[in-house]
Amino acid sequence: MIWLFIVLAAVSVFLIAALTIGREAHRLDALAPRAVYQLEQAADFVAQSLSESTQARLTMEELEQLLVLHMNWLHAKGLLPDKAVDHRQGQETAVVVSDDSLIGFLLGKVEELGIDLVDDVDIVSITQAHLAYFDAIGAIGPLASGTDT
Repeated sequence: MIWLFIVLAAVSVFLIAALTIGREAHRLDALAPRAVYQLEQAADFVAQSLSESTQARLTMEELEQLLVLHMNWLHAKGLLPDKAVDHRQGQETAVVVSDDSLIGFLLGKVEELGIDLVDDVDIVSITQAHLAYFDAIGAIGPLASGTDT
């Protein structure tokens, strides 16, 4: 009789553990993985991707300012949450941003801040490297296809 209780207890513990682990695995699978953005790490990543001439013109502080401006622009477009919280994957409406509007925004801010950039190509390479950093940490979504409107 005691062996029956031991077997029932072991089976009960196994079932409770299996159901709990299965439920949590299913819940975590439905959540987007959390991408952690670190400004210093992003600035280092972007700086390594820039040409030597651009690196010579920009200080790390100016580069960090440009990255923060880029993040603010993304937030204004609805692409960054107000706070980091777990949420289900998928977005109801497609959000499409063009490179032209970002480059124009950053060029205007560069003039306001007095950052010494000789060419628009500097801004383009900074934003491309910044987007590559987003991709590297898993914070970038899929590209829009021609059928998405």
